[in-house]
Parts: sequence; structure tokens; C-alpha cells
Amino acid sequence: MSQRTPLDDSWLRRFAPAAQQSTVRLVCFPHAGGSAGWFRPLTQALTPRVEGLAVQYPGRQDRRRERLVDSVQELADAAFAALRRELEPPFAFFGHSLGAVVAFEVARRFEQLTPAGPVRLFASARRAPSVVRDETVHLRDDAGLIHEMIRLGGTEEGVLDDSEIRQMVLPVVRADYRAIETYRAAPGARITCPVSVLVGDRDPVTPVADAAAWGAHTTKGTDLHVFAGGHFYLEPKITEVAAAIDAAL
Repeated sequence: MSQRTPLDDSWLRRFAPAAQQSTVRLVCFPHAGGSAGWFRPLTQALTPRVEGLAVQYPGRQDRRRERLVDSVQELADAAFAALRRELEPPFAFFGHSLGAVVAFEVARRFEQLTPAGPVRLFASARRAPSVVRDETVHLRDDAGLIHEMIRLGGTEEGVLDDSEIRQMVLPVVRADYRAIETYRAAPGARITCPVSVLVGDRDPVTPVADAAAWGAHTTKGTDLHVFAGGHFYLEPKITEVAAAIDAAL
């Protein structure tokens, strides 16, 4: 796998050269407001046999001039169109929060439209698609949106005090929240690969029971990993999460 040509698509980022012993690719999908770079520590902590890649959604960082996508289905369609040109089996998906749902929908498209889908989905910090709540964070004013970002722990207080930073960040976050809050899975939507569920034990928006409900969306079963922490439990638990990924793959 390390002999493959460099990635030439704007959707994927690689943060370390593929090792000679790489045998499987792990594609990581970011959370609302997140970018590919958030996964740099995780991809670099993976065992050499797993090549870590991260998806860069449109409208942020080096893709900031592109139109924001505020629909999970549209985002999954576009990601699938790009990834199917890059991925050869075996590969797996890891999605955090919004990214878990996007990864699930991309996996469904791979299974429906190509000979092979991912060997495993890692669904992190997100309730199962069948657990639906009416949420309207994307309709709040800027102060309300910032309050939610700080509440979840992904943004330090004071970072968004700068008006230029707010102008860059908040439209991205709002579009992503609109995407995840208006998402509804198709009735009976399932994939045929195992799902590893990862969640923090103090996540304010993803109770462990809601995360465990991912079992309804796969024909191959789930395993549940509960870590100490909140919605962004992953940041201080990189080593443990990388170990869980390695064991599952």
C-alpha cells in the first residue's frame, strides 16, 4: 500500500508517509466545525500497519473558498464520489460526532454502488441514527452558537473574541449543525460491516445508551468502548483510542 501514488484529491489529507507494512487505510471524518487536521495526532498514533487519512470538508481552511454544504446526504454524496476514486479494499472509516453519521452514509453508498465497502465503521461521540431528537442549535444567534461550542468542550473561551475569527468559523459551524440537526436516516438503514462505538462517559449530548443503539444499524454487530471524558474525550485519550482501533482492525 505504501507504493501508491500521492493523494491528488482535495478531500483527503495524509499527515505521515504510508509505512511499508501498511495493510489497511483508516479514513477519518471530522465533527461539526472540525477539519482534517484535528485527526493529525490520532493518525500519527496508529500502528504502522494502519495508514491514517482524514477528510477535509468543503468551506474550511484550504477549502474555504468552496461552498459550505449543510446537508449530510449531500456531503456524503460528494465525499463518496471523491473517495471511491482513491480507496481500494481494505479500508475502514472513523467518524467523530457529525463525522460518524457522514461516515455511515458514505459506507452505505460504498456498499450499494461498489463491490466492497469498509471493513469496519468506528462511530465516535454520536448517538445512533435511529435515536432522533429535535435540535435547533443552528438557528441560534452567534452568542448561542458560541455557547454550545464552549459547552461541548471543543472551543476554549476567548478564542472567538476576535471578530475576524468569528466570521471565518461561525458560518462553518452553523452549516455543519444544520446538516446534523436536519439529518434523518432512511428507515431501516444498515451497513454490513461491524461498528465499533466509542463514547465519553460524560458526553453531554451523547449518552452511552444512545451511542450503544448503533447496533440497530449493522448486520455484523457492535462493540462498545467507553472512555473517561466528554464530547471530545478523544483528545486526551489518543493512545487508548489508537489501541482500540488497532485491536478492532
